[in-house]
Amino acid sequence: MKILVLNSGSSSQKSSLYEIGETLPDDPATPLWEGKIEWHDGVARTEVKNARGVVQKGQAEVSTRAQAVEHLLGTLWDGKTRAVTSPDEISVVGHRVVHGGPKYEEPVLVTSEVKAGIAGVSAFAPLHNRAELDGTEIIEKLLGAIPQVAVFDTGFHRKMPPAAAVYPGPYQWFEKGIHRYGFHGINHQYCAARAAQLLRRDLNSLKLVTCHLGNGCSLAAIQEGHSIDTTMGFTPLEGLMMGTDPGILTYLMREHRLQAHEIDDVLNKESGLLGISGVSGDMREVLESMKQGHSRSKLAFDIYVHRLQSGIGAMVAVLGGIDVLVFTAGVGENSAQVRAAACKPLSFLGLKLDDAANARPPDRDIAAPDSAACVLIIRAQEDWAIAKECWRLMGRR
Repeated sequence: MKILVLNSGSSSQKSSLYEIGETLPDDPATPLWEGKIEWHDGVARTEVKNARGVVQKGQAEVSTRAQAVEHLLGTLWDGKTRAVTSPDEISVVGHRVVHGGPKYEEPVLVTSEVKAGIAGVSAFAPLHNRAELDGTEIIEKLLGAIPQVAVFDTGFHRKMPPAAAVYPGPYQWFEKGIHRYGFHGINHQYCAARAAQLLRRDLNSLKLVTCHLGNGCSLAAIQEGHSIDTTMGFTPLEGLMMGTDPGILTYLMREHRLQAHEIDDVLNKESGLLGISGVSGDMREVLESMKQGHSRSKLAFDIYVHRLQSGIGAMVAVLGGIDVLVFTAGVGENSAQVRAAACKPLSFLGLKLDDAANARPPDRDIAAPDSAACVLIIRAQEDWAIAKECWRLMGRR
C-alpha cells in the first residue's frame, strides 16, 4: 500500500510517500519520497528527495496555495525525484488535522460531513484547519475519488481526566465544548510508543514526560499509554513560552483599543522567541545572537528554559514520578544546549545527563548511567505515524 501524507501549515506544506506491506515494520520506514515547500510574497521554495538519494531544490512563482502544493506534488510523479510512475499507484492520502473539536478523536475517512466538521472548529485553530481542508480539496482535484484520512492532533489527549481538561470558568463553557484539548498528540503518542520500544519496556508500565519543542511547543504527561495532562489547551496558544495571561488581552483591548484581529496577530506573529528577542523565532538564530552578547536573545532563551523547566516539573507532579523524559521535534532533537539547560535543575529527581551522549543524534538514551530516569532524544515522525493510521484504517475496511 502506497500512502501519501500531507502535513499542511499556513504558508508551508510537508509531504511524504510511504509503502507498507502486509505487516507494519518495527522501525519507521524510510519514505519513498518526501518534500517540503514554503511560500512568501508569491515565491515558493521547494526541497524534495527520494529514496534513491536524488535531491532537488528550486523555487517557482505561485499565486495561490493550490498552485504551490500542486507544484510540490508534481515532483512525486514527474522529473528526477519521481517515486511513482503515475498518481494511480497511490492507495490513500493521510492528513494531519490540528483540531478535531469535540466530535473527532479517532482517525476517520474524509467525507463531506467530516470536512464540514473540521471547518466548523477552524476558529479554534485558524492558522491550521483551513490549510488542512485546502489540502483535501487539492488532492480531490489531482487524484480524484481516492480515500483520504484525517488524523487529529487533539485525539491523543481525549482521555485526559476532567480535572485537567475543564477550565475553571463557568461550567457552561465545558458544556459548549470549551475545554483543554491539547495538541501535537500525533507526535506525543508516537514518541511514547517509540520510547518503550527503544528501552524494551512495556509502555503501560512507564511514566513519561514528552517535550515537543519545535515551532510550537508542548509537553505531555503520559501514563499507561494515555495522555493525562498537557500544556496546550483550547487552542495551540496555551502553555510554555506561548502562554499569555488573559488579563493582558482584556487590558490591551480596553486601554489600547486593540481589535480581535490585532490580538490574533500579537499572539500568533509577534510573541514567543521573536517577540522577546526581536531577532527571530528560530532557536538557532536566538542562540547565535546570544553568543554575540545580545541581551534580549539571552532573556528569550532564559524565559524559554524557565517555562520548559516549570512545565516538566508540573507534568512530573501530575504523574507522581518519572521514568522517561523525551525531547523531540526541531529544537528538542537538535539543541543540546536547550536539553542540558532544561535538565540541569532536575537533579533533585535523580535525573542526570551524559554530556557526550547529549551531543549525539536521535534515537537514543542520553542519561548518565547512574540517572534515576531515562532521557531520550526521539526524532519526530508525525508523517510515519499518520501513514500507520491510514494503513490500519484501510485494513479494517
